[in-house]
Amino acid sequence: MMGENEMENMRKSTILAGKVALVTGAGGGIGREIAVAMANAGADILINDIGVSLTGEGGSGSPAELTKQIIEQQGGRAAISTDSVADWASAKRIVETAVDAFGRIDIVVNNAGILRDAIFHKMTPEDWLSVINVHLNGSFFVSRAAADHFRKQMSGAYVHMTSTSGLVGNFGQANYSAAKLGITALSKSIALDMARYNVRSNCIAPFAWSRMTSSIPAETPDQKARVARLQQMTPDKNAPLAVFLASDKAAAVTGQVFAARMNEIFLMSQSRPLRSVHRAEGWTPELIAEHAVPALKAAMLPLDRSQDVFSWDPI
Repeated sequence: MMGENEMENMRKSTILAGKVALVTGAGGGIGREIAVAMANAGADILINDIGVSLTGEGGSGSPAELTKQIIEQQGGRAAISTDSVADWASAKRIVETAVDAFGRIDIVVNNAGILRDAIFHKMTPEDWLSVINVHLNGSFFVSRAAADHFRKQMSGAYVHMTSTSGLVGNFGQANYSAAKLGITALSKSIALDMARYNVRSNCIAPFAWSRMTSSIPAETPDQKARVARLQQMTPDKNAPLAVFLASDKAAAVTGQVFAARMNEIFLMSQSRPLRSVHRAEGWTPELIAEHAVPALKAAMLPLDRSQDVFSWDPI
């Protein structure tokens, strides 16, 4: 058994030394890699995971226990919460568990998520609500629960997981896309509202082969090629950016949306006017059709999907 000094020497960085990070959905995939990386960077970790299936069914503490074991084997400290992010009362318990375990909270990583993919005209209200509740409501509940602590200590950092399914678009994911784009707006609002308290909020759109992407079909040659490319992008490739954004070295970075794709880091655009037309006399529907739309058409965006925009092989 390693002694305390040996375990401490295993830590690979001190960029998060003295900080406490809460990572939701940390029982596997990207969440686990972020939790482990933050522990290796010096943070104490509250692992939140209810151990459900990809569609949000069941429940087990085993995934969180495994993440805790990995962190402790590498010399870090971790505690576990198995409360759901999708309920206000339980979200408050998640945050209080971190504070009770480690005395404070400095970082919130909103990573928990489920999938209920369906073509829009076949998507059920339950499919819609379940995904919105975990991704969007969960990000609000956990962030809001931590906000009181952040305000009192005049510091804090939020890192939210968004997706190019929301930023760009994708088939069969109206619920997931809406939730993920909503998270970017939530993050920007947090950044604006809490800047006076030295609290930052940023988003990452991660690219990774994980449980969330393993359901992508691989039947046609194009689909098989896409899956092969995705499999190169392991979940750990997203962790360094999350660690940086949570650290004091990112003190001047807030309200931004990034993407991490293998060894590439992107700064994503946010909605801004592209082009305008003006008519002093005002517009009629006919004049819009005859003059406004032709003038604006060159700047209109096509029905892109994420794979259309990120069409090159991961590098």
